[in-house]
Amino acid sequence: MYPAMKKKNRRHPDPDESQILAGVIVRLIEDEEIPRYNELIETHHYLKSSAVVGRHLRFVAEYQGEWLALATWVAAAKHIKARDITIGWTDEQRRRRLGLVVNNSRLLVLPECHCPNLISRFMKLMVNRLSGDWAKRWGDPLALAETFVDPCLYQGTAYKASAWTKIGKTSGYGRDAGDYYLNHGRPKDLWIRELQPGAMAALRAETLPPAWQPVEDSIAPRCRMRPEEIRDIRELFEEMDDPRRKQSQAYSLPGLLTIVLLATLCGVNRGQRDLAAFAKSMTQGQLRQLGFRRNRRTREVRAPGETTFFRALRIADERQIEEVLLRWQEKILGPVEDQVIAVDGKKLRHSGGVELVSAFGVESGRWMGTECTDSKSNEIPAGRKLVDRIELSGKTLVADALHTQTETASTILFEKGGDYCFTVKGNQKELLHTSESLLTEQAFSPSEC
Repeated sequence: MYPAMKKKNRRHPDPDESQILAGVIVRLIEDEEIPRYNELIETHHYLKSSAVVGRHLRFVAEYQGEWLALATWVAAAKHIKARDITIGWTDEQRRRRLGLVVNNSRLLVLPECHCPNLISRFMKLMVNRLSGDWAKRWGDPLALAETFVDPCLYQGTAYKASAWTKIGKTSGYGRDAGDYYLNHGRPKDLWIRELQPGAMAALRAETLPPAWQPVEDSIAPRCRMRPEEIRDIRELFEEMDDPRRKQSQAYSLPGLLTIVLLATLCGVNRGQRDLAAFAKSMTQGQLRQLGFRRNRRTREVRAPGETTFFRALRIADERQIEEVLLRWQEKILGPVEDQVIAVDGKKLRHSGGVELVSAFGVESGRWMGTECTDSKSNEIPAGRKLVDRIELSGKTLVADALHTQTETASTILFEKGGDYCFTVKGNQKELLHTSESLLTEQAFSPSEC
């Protein structure tokens, strides 16, 4: 212990203390130092616990090798009303962006190491490196910090001096086990500090800054639809043919296709494994609307697994699915009013080379159908099959140069009653030459009258 650091009732540090403040360094605790760190926290911190769960960092402030202060940072609390109201984000934004918030769960100045401005100096040095250290250890940056202060013991002066803001109180509940909470009867003051300028505005914005977007993208989507809405969607698929034996229909095909549709709307697009994870995240109230068999003993509905989705998607009739989805879309959006229809092909990501040709309304962006290309063919025949199913009377179809084919144009013009606007490229030399000659200004040839 340094004699100059005895606790004194004065406002400004003396020269010895100023020298210590100027020379103090902040660093992360090494693995071999954790037992010593935990012992000091359990001995001197009023909570008498050093336990951490999940993501965390431990810091120490030291001068010439002497430990002066300790701090622990952990993942943010899931639900804090005052914090969520202050930020202004939605429940879904909070769920997907909470990884950008960190909680200062322990802050301790060791006995006989108190001196004016030490705690604010410690906090400043930590905050300056906190986001970088967190990203290096856990892969994600940080935007906001929070902490709880027991007003029966402390006034939060150290946080106020370090530019933290008190925004309210907790509800007085603490986690007891899993998601079970008990009322401990001692609400804490809640303090927050932005780690980046404008952090709270960014956290409630429709889209996150690019540097923070991976945090949100890493969170699995979750179904937010009400049970009655899910039931209405399932009923759309009730007319689907299910070739499976009755004994194999514990998971009804309409219910499975409803999950696929819900997952797609929520951004799940990587295959059966993610579909199974999405289904597992659904509540019992949601699962009961899907027509699945219940467990006879527990009366609960078990979410379908990866292989169930694999088998269901193999037997489902794609044309029937398309018809159902188009009817559902029309029910929600009304009749198609687009006068220009675009046809384009894209390779499906994470599918091993599967290519789809789809049609969309140019004005509204509405989907109008999709055709999968044959493994030994290309977009051209798939595009023609798609054109055969689309209502084109009085409309114009636009497509890229690959679809600039006589047969396709004839189908649109003479069979479907529509017009077309195709692209012509340099590799279609004869067609390009003919088009250029037709568009070149020519002399007027008067008729004989």
